[in-house]
Amino acid sequence: MSHEVSFTGQITPDQVPMIAENGFKTIINNRPDGEEPNQPTSAEIEAAAKEAGLAYKEISFAGNELNQTHVEAFADFFNQAEQPMLIFCRTGNRSNGIYEAAKQMDLLDD
Repeated sequence: MSHEVSFTGQITPDQVPMIAENGFKTIINNRPDGEEPNQPTSAEIEAAAKEAGLAYKEISFAGNELNQTHVEAFADFFNQAEQPMLIFCRTGNRSNGIYEAAKQMDLLDD
């Protein structure tokens, strides 16, 4: 597959302009609000993404709660979103996991 994706840990709203400058077109957030004190909210990051001209989608889930509904929502958005895309959670592992699950289920377009 020729997807242009990167996985990372938590981003902040002030990092979003640099993410756009680095050529990313889409951000996907897999981290629920409130996992840690002082964690930026999804709404704050979404506002920064919109201001920077990036598409944004939150498909959040706790680390051990990934299910079919999450994977299908991720794949639906992923397949219509512009690449390259940055997918984040607390460490990047959750985001990589949902991407790999969608690939294994053959839900992602080539």
